[in-house]
Amino acid sequence: MTVLEALDRYYHRMAARGDVTPPGWSVEPVGVVIVLGLDGSIVDVFERLDEKGKRGLPMRVPKWFSRQGQGSTPFLFWDNTAYALGVSTKDPGKTQRDHEAFKALHRRVLTGRTDPALVALNRFLEQWTPDQFVAPRFSEKMMAYNVAFQLEGTDRQLIHQRPAAIALCDELRAETAATVTAFCLVSGRRLPVARLHPSVKGVNGAQSSGAALVSFNLEAFTSYGKTQGDNAPTSEAAAFRYGAALNGLLERASRNRLAHGIGDATVVFWADTSAATDEASARAAELFFAAVVEPPDEAEEAKKIRDQLAAVAQGRGLASLDARLDPDTRFHVLGLAPNAARLSVRFWLTDTFGAFVERLAAHHRDLAIEPSPWGERPPSIGRLLVKTTAMQEKYENIPPLLAGEVARAVLAGTRYPRALLAAAIMRLRAGDDAATGWHAAAIKAVLARDARRPRKERNEHDEPQSPQDAKEKPPVSLHRENADPAYQLGRLFAAFETAQRMALGKVNATIRDRYFGAASATPATVFPLLMRGVQNHLGKLRKERKGAWLEREIEEITDRLDDHLPRALSLEKQGRFVLGYYHQRKGQFVGREAEAELATTDAEDDDHDA
Repeated sequence: MTVLEALDRYYHRMAARGDVTPPGWSVEPVGVVIVLGLDGSIVDVFERLDEKGKRGLPMRVPKWFSRQGQGSTPFLFWDNTAYALGVSTKDPGKTQRDHEAFKALHRRVLTGRTDPALVALNRFLEQWTPDQFVAPRFSEKMMAYNVAFQLEGTDRQLIHQRPAAIALCDELRAETAATVTAFCLVSGRRLPVARLHPSVKGVNGAQSSGAALVSFNLEAFTSYGKTQGDNAPTSEAAAFRYGAALNGLLERASRNRLAHGIGDATVVFWADTSAATDEASARAAELFFAAVVEPPDEAEEAKKIRDQLAAVAQGRGLASLDARLDPDTRFHVLGLAPNAARLSVRFWLTDTFGAFVERLAAHHRDLAIEPSPWGERPPSIGRLLVKTTAMQEKYENIPPLLAGEVARAVLAGTRYPRALLAAAIMRLRAGDDAATGWHAAAIKAVLARDARRPRKERNEHDEPQSPQDAKEKPPVSLHRENADPAYQLGRLFAAFETAQRMALGKVNATIRDRYFGAASATPATVFPLLMRGVQNHLGKLRKERKGAWLEREIEEITDRLDDHLPRALSLEKQGRFVLGYYHQRKGQFVGREAEAELATTDAEDDDHDA
């Protein structure tokens, strides 16, 4: 199913709930209302803003076409201050042309009308000049808002909401209806084709005025001499429906939109009720999906989500979690990214709801590591990426293409991109702390899925894998008997770091700060140097009658290594090095002797800081 077809179907679901505007209308922010007398004079001007006083409040306004290009295309009965009043902070020449176009449109359609409000608006435009835009009635900040009009004494009903104005809008919309017909790619019927597709608002990073999902503004994008929408024939009705549905999904308060997105992608999702799925099941599926992809901050709710994912991973049916959840419900996930004046589809995934939940459960199973770096709250995809791939842990620094690839891998159940492994290791080389466990978890997830899907994606019809294809599954917690030299070298490095800390206390630069990247990539070059250093540290600890348990730990690890250390480790082996480091760092301190000595070291470090 295509994106436009799925959105078209969702529009009908929204219409059944009464959540969409009728054709020819749009929900837009209006921040200024000018109250007119019967003679067209200004009686009052008031603002209608949100709680923060920064944006106009949304309302239905007549709008049956998109405004694109450099021309002047006014809207009827409302517009920004450049069009409606001839004042703007932008190009004065363009502002003047826009205002003249607004007045010309209304002069043409309002002349001869008898409705008092339409007559008043016509008279206002005849006598208005931009130099009247002065304090105290007007202020410069109003130039940022859209303007609408109201007739005095009409109980706050705006002019475009009056029956006479609505009828006039219907007349004009019929006049401008497309005359060229073609087979609509969405409905499959021969209908009038939309020349311009609707603007889509609400995508992070895109133009605030809206961007097109479908557009053709250069000859390179056209074919066979066709222009604009003729290159992808979509009926006006279908274009309106998919635009209204997508704009509804993208509203800031929408429950079908991820609050933080994934990388540069704004993500929306919805269930399809065109088959047997009812509204209650569809809504339950959407709420459950949102909670799993972006777990709540409340510890109790987060733990509930974690337990539910674990139950799904163990094979329990969705109905056992919530009777309203139907695994066969058709479900869609759309990721949109900004791209100049249009939008890019970062990913588009459609499958049954049950398939998506199973893949999310598999993702969290692959991420599982002990001890858990995130406690009770399972990490969202965005939080995982910001912790493991973004410089300074800023969301805007997440590599955008990588974010899309990771999201696709999680939701489609395919292999994680190799770039995730590379980015996590690169951040550790750049100075990120491997002891946090976030990088180790991401690396472990990549290795675990690769071990489950060796060399190629397999299905039930594939031949059984050969022993050469098999890969060792990475451990969840400390695995002392692990046969992988890279894993044991990571353990050894963590033990060396502990020896330095116990012998010297807090230092400006630890061996992790200086050698972690080199040790994980070229161990044969670095570990002999570290060996000499750790002997000095252990010697100091012996004199203080401490560290016997640590010497035993180091001896146990070195006994599992060959005499010849590897000259270089591949990217996957470097990942296993990180995993061994984290497991040893967090799991080596067992026994009263170790706990007591390390507690003393921590106390001495705290005294030094004080």
